[in-house]
Amino acid sequence: AGVGCKIDLRLGPASESMRLLLAEGGGGSFDLVFIDANKADYDDYYEQALALLRRGGVVAVDNTLWGGRVLEAPAATADTAAIQAINDKLASDPH
Repeated sequence: AGVGCKIDLRLGPASESMRLLLAEGGGGSFDLVFIDANKADYDDYYEQALALLRRGGVVAVDNTLWGGRVLEAPAATADTAAIQAINDKLASDPH
């Protein structure tokens, strides 16, 4: 497809990779950030994603419905609680 030169594969902890991208001047240069990693760090990924996105960019967050478990009160697991927290944040975020 001739797009291999456009792919920068980074393996490792997502937060660390995102911080490196920002330190390397990658802020404001991404059209799309897809978040699907350890749920406890979704908030950190989201904040870094905002810094990486160019104006009009999109953040897509996986597992936001979590098979309906986001409606549990109280949350039965730490992952469910983390997803509930990011959903609450997204619902009130002006971005």
